[in-house]
Amino acid sequence: MRTYRQLFAVREFRVLFVVQCLNIGAYAVASLALGTITFEATGSTVLTALAMFGAPLLRLVGQSLFGSGSDLVRPRTALVVVVSATLVADLLQAVPGLPWGWRFVLLALPPLVTSALGGSMMALVSDILPPDGFILGRATMNIAVGGMQIVGFGVAGLLLVRFTTTQLFLGSAAALLVAVALLRLGLADHPPRAARTSVVRRTREVNRRLLGSRVIRPIYLTLWVPNGLIVGCEALFVPFAGGRAGYLFAVSAAGMLLGDIVVGRFVPTALRDRLIEPLRFLLAVPYLAFFLVPSLPYAAVLAFVASVGYSASLPLQERLVTHTDGEMRGQVFGLQSTGLMVGQAVGALLGGAAASALGVGPVAAAQAMGVMALASVLVSVALVPGLRRSRLTVRGAPVSSAAGHLR
Repeated sequence: MRTYRQLFAVREFRVLFVVQCLNIGAYAVASLALGTITFEATGSTVLTALAMFGAPLLRLVGQSLFGSGSDLVRPRTALVVVVSATLVADLLQAVPGLPWGWRFVLLALPPLVTSALGGSMMALVSDILPPDGFILGRATMNIAVGGMQIVGFGVAGLLLVRFTTTQLFLGSAAALLVAVALLRLGLADHPPRAARTSVVRRTREVNRRLLGSRVIRPIYLTLWVPNGLIVGCEALFVPFAGGRAGYLFAVSAAGMLLGDIVVGRFVPTALRDRLIEPLRFLLAVPYLAFFLVPSLPYAAVLAFVASVGYSASLPLQERLVTHTDGEMRGQVFGLQSTGLMVGQAVGALLGGAAASALGVGPVAAAQAMGVMALASVLVSVALVPGLRRSRLTVRGAPVSSAAGHLR
């Protein structure tokens, strides 16, 4: 499977793609509405940031206890429950005059449910597509996420000019209602991947096996840590560029989308796997130039080129599929997604702390971005030996049966 025509010929993939677009767009609209309400009620930039981007920290708690739910529950049921949880939360957030403290309680509901069941989305993609189509499908879902984040936040900003936050929550809920209907009517009722057992016990057992594996652990760390440190660079775009930071965010998104398209669509499997290390270094090395405090045009070029390196996540996830059993695939991707989002949140906090330690203003922000990039390079270098254990051959089989392999 090498073309988008072949990919979208799979009916269930079309359904999942549209649901992903609706879900991300609805999240962006509701997130901006909640951030607006929180800032108006508290005047706190910290609480506002937590309201908009703090969900990954809650997912970490849920993933550690209930992550196996993605494999123990039927995929269609799991996805309907995940989207419905966000739908209910948005409807309750739409209640006028609801205290902001209760809004934070509601904020916890969707990520906790997602941490238990959200891995079903990508696991189902791996089930319904042939093995040679998974990376193209994953890259296409990445494009949906990146594109709808841009569209969603842009549309939400325009809507706030004309509509109230209550109306934004209701609009988000309406989009999610459509997503629930598509899931219920458009997906077959696939069986669970694993026999029903104690979800907490199985979650802990599988997490221990995954994170304790000498093969799998380096893959996860490579997906989480270098990526998160570079998100720490992006978190400093506003202190660095002020009102022109939007240009940097835009070119970064464009670079990420270009990388996903090229690596996911045009690069053959054998070459794709060999590009993991170069792409990881590409993600960080351009930001080292921020030690020189580049002007905005040069900064935009650097950010664009660096963001192509995010596409290393595609062959890394291909390795996860190769080295793990299908019965744990939902938890594999749930853990990957949770760790990625937590790594990004921590990276943003570290970037802010580094900038604060170096001073105030654009120069301090640029130097902090250089520090974060240097840390990302060092982590990538340190992880190279561990990644060799999961390297693929030309035929896509493991190079060796290294200890810790989970198949």
